[in-house]
Amino acid sequence: MSHWTYRRLFKPLLAAGLLVAAVASASAQAKADELRVAVAANFSDAAKEIGALFEAESGYRPLFSFGATGQLYTQIAQGAPFDVFLAADQARPERAVAEGFAVADSRFTYARGRLALFSQDEGRITSEAVLRDGTFAKLAIANPLTAPYGAAAVEALQALGLREALRSKLVQGNNASQTFQFVATGNAEVGFVALSQLVVHEGGSHWVVPSVLHGPIAQDAVLLTAGKDNETARAFLDFLKSDAARAVLARYGYES
Repeated sequence: MSHWTYRRLFKPLLAAGLLVAAVASASAQAKADELRVAVAANFSDAAKEIGALFEAESGYRPLFSFGATGQLYTQIAQGAPFDVFLAADQARPERAVAEGFAVADSRFTYARGRLALFSQDEGRITSEAVLRDGTFAKLAIANPLTAPYGAAAVEALQALGLREALRSKLVQGNNASQTFQFVATGNAEVGFVALSQLVVHEGGSHWVVPSVLHGPIAQDAVLLTAGKDNETARAFLDFLKSDAARAVLARYGYES
């Protein structure tokens, strides 16, 4: 083959190769810039505010998926492409590390939640008395097997000695958001929700459940293995520790 013929054949191949490499590089960069976050339902409103602040600072918009912590963990274990996990407990992030789904040294507690008993009716709830009176047909709780706020609700009922008395009135939501909707729409007269959900809700009445009645609702964040090389994901986790993020947490009733 002549030198001229070689160059004529090689140059288009080289150009095509460079194009493929450029596309692959751009695709890899785009993937690195994506931020997919699995978020416990109780943290939905706070996450959206923190996400907006992070986008304003970094230029990257987090893509949130909300749900019960247990359901999200199942998705993660089945290969869902999340980079970060914001759980409503410590057990699932710890388990994610133990089972190889998360980066060991990335786990930390980003918030401590509070449980509240809520009714859409003004003045209906002032204390635990409404539970003892039992003058309601339905008491909503999140599924205690998958939602930590549901588990805390069951613990509170047990501590008050009312679990068996009220068992027949319990209705379960899949997560904290659905449970809140049961009460907000009147499908249940009262329900246990996250205090954070009441910050943006007008009207109704509620009682903040004393934390001595249930285990602490410590909510952990962790970097998942899918995001271990994602600098945007690491930056978002760092931002969760910032004063700006903590101000949002405090406004939603979370304790640091």
